[in-house]
Amino acid sequence: MAEGQNAPETERVETVWDQDRARGDEASPSGTSGWPGGINGDWMMFAAIAAVAFAIGIVNALSGAQDAAWRGDSYDIGRRLFWELSSIIVILLLVPILALAVRRIRQARGLAARIGIAAAGLLGFSALHITGMVGLRKLLLWLAGGAYDFHFSLATVLYEFRKDAVTALLLGATLWLIESRRELRKAARAAASMPAAPQEQPSPDLIWLRDGGSRIRVAPRDILWVASAGNYIEYILANGTQHLIRGTLAATESELARFAIVRVHRTRLANLDRVSGVDFKPSGDFELTFDNGQTLGGSRRYRPAVASLGGRTAPV
Repeated sequence: MAEGQNAPETERVETVWDQDRARGDEASPSGTSGWPGGINGDWMMFAAIAAVAFAIGIVNALSGAQDAAWRGDSYDIGRRLFWELSSIIVILLLVPILALAVRRIRQARGLAARIGIAAAGLLGFSALHITGMVGLRKLLLWLAGGAYDFHFSLATVLYEFRKDAVTALLLGATLWLIESRRELRKAARAAASMPAAPQEQPSPDLIWLRDGGSRIRVAPRDILWVASAGNYIEYILANGTQHLIRGTLAATESELARFAIVRVHRTRLANLDRVSGVDFKPSGDFELTFDNGQTLGGSRRYRPAVASLGGRTAPV
């Protein structure tokens, strides 16, 4: 064991030297589109909905005209296209109302509140659709010199409402997916804009002592000396702390040499940067005095390591 004043606190740890750490991948910026004010993503989705709706309307008009021709009625594709497209135009104009209802449903807390908002949205959508569709048809036919009769009745309203319920369900599900996508992009942008946590850069002037999962960082400047203790190495620090780790003195000597911690005895290494004085004995051995007043003995075999301390020359 080392000569000198020993502190009572001892910890058994393993040494781990600082190594370069892999830099984490940074989050990539997300898109800029959003609903309803996006530049591309959600507007493209809306355009796709409109295109599909118009395509379905055209197919329905053609099918209806063909069915009428098979029954012996007039083919009249223009009139059927007018009925279908006038309805689709009003539906597309009402999409923002459905989007607002979807947002309110997503924000609502509780099943009853969500059902209430969905019911109100459906009734409002159907009422506005029927009113807008009838009004648009009457206006356009009036401008063309004709007239339009909706044949208003409970049966007619229920017939239209049934179709509106299916339409609102399909559009609502699509808008729900669009809103979910918008929120995911918003969260990604927020995460990307947050300043990255400063990464601790490894320092070549620090060492780590580890005991299982726990790690202790030690500055070589704080080490007074290191001593061999059987199968362990004991670090003695200037603050009186001692750390006992498993290892060999030879391996520790090669690792600490760059910090001016050199062998001064067969079983001891000393930090020459902390030595404030050296006393050479007639026998050739010597005694080191550290800047905190503690002392450590060295053997004559290793006196060249300390011979030039303070500009003194070791006696032969």
